[in-house]
Amino acid sequence: MKKKFVSNSQESVRMFKSDLLESLSKVHFTVPIYIFGPVIGYGFYTAFSMDKSLLYVASEVIAGLFVWTFTEYVMHRYLFHFKPTGKIGERLHFIFHGVHHDYPSDKRRLVMPPSVSIPLALGFYYLYRLIIPAEYFWGFFSAFLSGYLVYDIGHYAMHHFNFKNGLFKKIKQHHMLHHYQQPEKGYGVSSPLWDKIFDSGFKRKA
Repeated sequence: MKKKFVSNSQESVRMFKSDLLESLSKVHFTVPIYIFGPVIGYGFYTAFSMDKSLLYVASEVIAGLFVWTFTEYVMHRYLFHFKPTGKIGERLHFIFHGVHHDYPSDKRRLVMPPSVSIPLALGFYYLYRLIIPAEYFWGFFSAFLSGYLVYDIGHYAMHHFNFKNGLFKKIKQHHMLHHYQQPEKGYGVSSPLWDKIFDSGFKRKA
C-alpha cells in the first residue's frame, strides 16, 4: 500500500491562489486567546454575579465542558474526517483537515483561524441560547468556550511541546497515534473519553 505523504516541516504549504484566502487560512496560536478570552471572562463574571448558588454555577460549568468534549469528538470524526468523492470533494477535505494530516507540524495551521472559529462560536451561541434557560446560559457557554480554547491551544502544544507531566504525555501520545499510525482511530484530542465510549480508540497490544 502506498505510504501517505506526511511532512515534518513547520512551514506552511500554500493552499490558495488568492492572497486574501491564504492569509485567512493561517493564524498564530495565541490568537484564539485574544478573541475568546474576553468573552469567557465576561461570561463567567455574568454567571457568578447572578443570584444563585455556587453549586448551580459549578453544574453549568461541568455541563459546558462535558458537552464540548462530545462536540469536539463529533466534529473531528464526522466533519473533519468526512471525505467526499471526486476532485472537488478531495479539495474540500484537504482544505478543512487533510492539510493538517499532510503537514502536522505547520505552526500556522494548528489552531482554528478566526474565519472559521468565530462563525462556529456564533452558531453554537445562538443554538444554546434557544435551548438553555437564560439564568443557566453564561456558566454553560463560558465553560463550553473554555473547553474549545483548551482544545485549540492544547492541540498546538501537542505538536510542538515536550510534556513532562504523565497525563499530558498520555494525551499527546493518543493524538500522535492518530496522526502517524491510525488516522481512523483516536478522534478525541483534549480527551480520549468518547473514543472509549464509542470504541474508536487504539487497541492495546496483547
